[in-house]
Amino acid sequence: MTDVLPQPDCNCSLQAMCEPLERCCLDPLEEPGSKRPPNTGARLWGRVRSKLLRQKLDPQTVETKNWHTDVIEMNGIKVEFSMKFTSRDMSLKRTPSKKQTGVFGVKISVVTKRERSKVPYIVRQCVEEVEKRGIEEVGIYRISGVATDIQALKAVFDANNKDILLMLSDMDINAIAGTLKLYFRELPEPLLTDRLYPAFMEGIALSDPAAKENCMMHLLRSLPDPNLITFLFLLEHLKRVAEKEPVNKMSLHNLATVFGPTLLRPSEVESKAHLTSAADIWSHDVMAQVQVLLYYLQHPPISFAELKRNTLYFSTDV
Repeated sequence: MTDVLPQPDCNCSLQAMCEPLERCCLDPLEEPGSKRPPNTGARLWGRVRSKLLRQKLDPQTVETKNWHTDVIEMNGIKVEFSMKFTSRDMSLKRTPSKKQTGVFGVKISVVTKRERSKVPYIVRQCVEEVEKRGIEEVGIYRISGVATDIQALKAVFDANNKDILLMLSDMDINAIAGTLKLYFRELPEPLLTDRLYPAFMEGIALSDPAAKENCMMHLLRSLPDPNLITFLFLLEHLKRVAEKEPVNKMSLHNLATVFGPTLLRPSEVESKAHLTSAADIWSHDVMAQVQVLLYYLQHPPISFAELKRNTLYFSTDV
C-alpha cells in the first residue's frame, strides 16, 4: 500500500505529493506475455491524480483526521492508496531542537556564533553546490529530492562530519536543494522572525511605492544581524538562479512561491487564530508571504552595510 500524506509546504504540489504512485503507474510489473493497451500507466495515473485532487478539496475529507483508503484499477493494474489531510499549522509547525550541538532546529544566532561565521555553514555549502552544478537544473528547488538522501545530509551536517564536502559532491542536486529548504523550515522561528511578521504583512500591502520602500527596508534593518546577513546571502543566490530561467524554468515568482512561506510565516499562536474553518486551511497570508519575498527579489541589490548606515536615521522599533 502506498501512503500519501499531503504536506502543504511552500513547494508542495500534487505531482510531488504522489511521486510514489506515479512510479507505480508508469512502471507496472507485468507478467510475461501479458498485453495491455498503450499508455495504460499514464491514463491510470491521470485517474489517480484526479481522484486525489477531489479528495483533497472535499470538505468532509479535509475535516476528518482519519486515513481515507481507495483503490483505482484499469486494464489489470491496481493502485491502492491511503491519504489524510494535515493542516498547515501542524505540517509546518517548528519544533526547536533539544540538542544545541547540531544545526537543524537550532537558532541561527547560536549556529553562527558557534561557527564564528556570518552565514551558517550548511547554507553556504548547499548554495555553493547548487550554483556549481544545479543552477541550470530544470525545476531546481521545486522538484523534491529523495527523502532518505535529505535525511542523510541532515544527519551529516548535524554531526559536523568531516566527509560533508565529499558527500555533497556525490549527492543528487535536488537532495541538496531539499536539505537547504529543510534547514530553513526547521529553524525554531522563520528567518524573518515571528516578531516582525505582522509588520511585513502590513508593509507589503501599502499602495504608495515610496512608503512601501521605506517600510520594507526598515523591516530588514530591524532583523537580527545573523538573520539579515543570511537572508541577503540567500536573496542574491536566488537571483542568480532566476537568471538561468530560460534553462531551469525557475522565475523569481516561482522561487518566491517556493521559499516565501518558509522564510516568513505566522507564529503558532497567530496560525491558530486565523485557522477557523476548513476553508481557511490554505491561509490567505500565503500569497502575501510570496509577495514579500518577491518584492526583495525584484529589488536592486541590497547592501548590509548600507542598511546599517541608514539605521542612524531610523528607529529600530517597528
